Amino acid sequence: MRLEPAVPQAALAAIRTPFGKAGATPVDVAVLLPLGLLLELSGEAMRPRLFVVQAEGGEELALRPDFTIPVARAHIDSGAAEGRYAYEGKAFRAAPAGSQRAEEFLQIGVEVFGDGDPALSDAEVAALAWRSAAAGGRDDLTLTFGDIALFGAFVDSLALAPTLAARLKRLFTRPRLLAAELDRADAGGAVERIVNPLEGVPEGHGSEALRQLWAIAGIEPVGTRPPEEIVRRLADRAEASRTPSLSPAEAAAVRGFLAVSGAPDAALAEVRRLAGPSTAALDAATDGWARRLAGLAERGVPTDRLTFAAAFGRAFGYYDGALFEVRSAALGDERPVAAGGRYDGLPARLGAATTLGAVGCMVRPARAYAGGME
Repeated sequence: MRLEPAVPQAALAAIRTPFGKAGATPVDVAVLLPLGLLLELSGEAMRPRLFVVQAEGGEELALRPDFTIPVARAHIDSGAAEGRYAYEGKAFRAAPAGSQRAEEFLQIGVEVFGDGDPALSDAEVAALAWRSAAAGGRDDLTLTFGDIALFGAFVDSLALAPTLAARLKRLFTRPRLLAAELDRADAGGAVERIVNPLEGVPEGHGSEALRQLWAIAGIEPVGTRPPEEIVRRLADRAEASRTPSLSPAEAAAVRGFLAVSGAPDAALAEVRRLAGPSTAALDAATDGWARRLAGLAERGVPTDRLTFAAAFGRAFGYYDGALFEVRSAALGDERPVAAGGRYDGLPARLGAATTLGAVGCMVRPARAYAGGME
């Protein structure tokens, strides 16, 4: 497992300082997490990035790839209605093939749970990430935003068939499948009808049903694609074959949305220009962005360093609102210095009895430090 380079204590203290002023309770969470829980909440796309361990006869566990899920579980277990938590510790992710990225690395971050104005909470957390990242000494930082909920509001503006609208929203963080859906519109919507052999199998039992089918047929699977991913792909393809397609004009509008990138005010104005006739949800979303941008400016984030990229998403499947990354020109877009976003739906999926607003961020000190090049 590759380690990241050490950060000098003075630089680490500077990067840590903004989190110490955030009024958050320090929290320590488990290093090992249930693999099934991580895949359920983050998505199968995360499996290749996880380090999986299993004691003889025990359940499969994974080294924590991030702190959001375990901190959210700790907050729910506390029984508190609201809370903010600061953490510092190691996270673990397998690097892509051929990459020399660190696989064991330090994260410092905060997670905030509460019922305040989501836009202002987002601005507070993003500004905190910016100040911490900038404390590392880099002078080439930019702050890039996206918004999963804004895409949903844009789709709603097009007044599509409900099943098609729901499918597009699910595909937003799966770019290849979304591109296939748009290409389908260009092909006149024709698609071969696919029958899912696992149709009707209770949720969560598909993988075992697939293994039983293989055993009955005497099939020995070849390759590394896990049964869970095969089950999901079967369901996706069967659903696509039943769902009405976009018209060419609707597909062009979605492509136009995905291409929007630039200064936030201009980018959001372009999103509104591309929108369809049903704009109630979009109006609310863009109003939220006006408050979010004002909150960032009030907290000293330079407006000329901000970009809104409409297609920006993230592999962690639990995010459902505004997202951001602090990026360094020297490191490139694939190695963000800091990242975060809103995940209002995650606490309920973890068993929270009440609906909570939730947003958080983390900083990678080894990337923030200007003397390093991790």
